[in-house]
Amino acid sequence: MDKSNPIDRQYALDLDSKDPLAKYKSEFVVEDPTLCYLDGNSLGRLPKRTITAVNDFLQKEWGPELVSGWSHWVDEAQPTGDLLGKSALGAATGQVLVCDTTSVNFYQLCLAAIRSKPDRKTIITDAANFPTDRYILEGIAEQLGLKLVIIDNEDPKIATNERITTEVLAPYLNEDVALVTFQVIQYRSGARTDIKAITDQVRAVGGLVVWDASHAVGAIELNLDHSGADLCVGCTYKYGNSGPGSPAWLYVSKRIQNQLQVPIQGWFAQEAQFEMGPKFERAQSIRGFQIASPSLIGIRCVQTAFNLIQEAGISEIAKKATIGTTLMIDLFDHWLKPLGFELNTPRQSQYRGGHISLVHPDAAQICIALRSISKVIPDYRTPNSIRLAISPLATSYVEVWDGFERIRDLVSSGKYKGVKESGSRVT
Repeated sequence: MDKSNPIDRQYALDLDSKDPLAKYKSEFVVEDPTLCYLDGNSLGRLPKRTITAVNDFLQKEWGPELVSGWSHWVDEAQPTGDLLGKSALGAATGQVLVCDTTSVNFYQLCLAAIRSKPDRKTIITDAANFPTDRYILEGIAEQLGLKLVIIDNEDPKIATNERITTEVLAPYLNEDVALVTFQVIQYRSGARTDIKAITDQVRAVGGLVVWDASHAVGAIELNLDHSGADLCVGCTYKYGNSGPGSPAWLYVSKRIQNQLQVPIQGWFAQEAQFEMGPKFERAQSIRGFQIASPSLIGIRCVQTAFNLIQEAGISEIAKKATIGTTLMIDLFDHWLKPLGFELNTPRQSQYRGGHISLVHPDAAQICIALRSISKVIPDYRTPNSIRLAISPLATSYVEVWDGFERIRDLVSSGKYKGVKESGSRVT
């Protein structure tokens, strides 16, 4: 046992031996078994089944069927959405579409929510929200002459670990609020917001909430229906393991589907789509929120990955995320805190997701050195955060342990200080 840490490597190996999800690691492409990949919160590993699924689509469908394939491809955004909703979102059928990008879906649903409240002029979000969401809201507010209120939850006097609570939000709410939008899991700190509590609070003043679950889906139980959520968006390439640039998804509760009109009125949302009529008449179903043709190759990647999630069970996945992040925090306490790192993620498991955030003055240089020297893949977020994740299907507990040991050794030795910037603008 390492005397400096009572959580020795055997402890992690024992966790793996008892892990009901351990068998799923073999389902993923792992080119280098010595690499500690702790960045599944940015891009998940490639499932082996995805290679087969994409090849089958190319060789057995697109190749021989040609345009005739559209007879069964045309509506794949909907059943794939149902799969994603059932496996990861806690959403009943007919409420989820797999389509477009998170940014497009976010724009669509935010503007639809705002237009459904024409007498209200206030939008609320937070300073720690993902940049794209903030930029889109700035554009909408400028175009429509609305008031955009940004809660400064980066100030520790207002919020701990950037976490939005009902107490933090309460002073900003009034009857002029049309839209409130937050991340379920803060992209930088990993802090978790209570969907039901915030939704109920905003609904009480007559507003709508658009949730961004990009850093949550596939790592925690979202329970959107049970929580009373109205609107939600997210990606599929992080814990969803569906590949870079894979299609995103949107969720619209059946309760409000016929109350909203999205701004981009694409032909896939037309009720009688193939009549090619002169006037837009929106389909009175979740298809009314679709713009255009589904991305078939991307959708097959989503189907494969979320079938894996359904097989494994989102409750077991969430349990492993909790155990894995607890292990990370314990290793931080024993090894990294003495080296000048600070934890910027809640210690209470119910208030975090699948990644933690460590703050260090030399975070950027440490991240570069971890990749180039230590064979550990984290990611860096400005101004000084290192994000480290357990992707429950693809990451073992011993991979986490080894990764943290290498971080300790790199920083305690000071070797990272000799590493130069990589030249890549991707962090």
